[in-house]
Amino acid sequence: MGIIATVIAGLVIGAIARFVMPGEQKMGWIMTAVLGVAGSVGAGLIGQMLGWYAPGQGAGWIASIGAAVALLFIVNKLRAGKTA
Repeated sequence: MGIIATVIAGLVIGAIARFVMPGEQKMGWIMTAVLGVAGSVGAGLIGQMLGWYAPGQGAGWIASIGAAVALLFIVNKLRAGKTA
């Protein structure tokens, strides 16, 4: 049940990140879930390195969405550089 909850939370986080980010993002719901999970993992790792979170503690929704938006920005820049 943990993996299913992680994917659902990732999908919600990725969808919020896509909603917050201006412009069109061409990705399906699977990549949206991957974006959200990666943002959540990234926020957790950064928070642990900075001492904000203990191992095993959730990074929080706001930090996860912020990290997902940052990843989405990077992906959009890499895609734009590839077509130019």
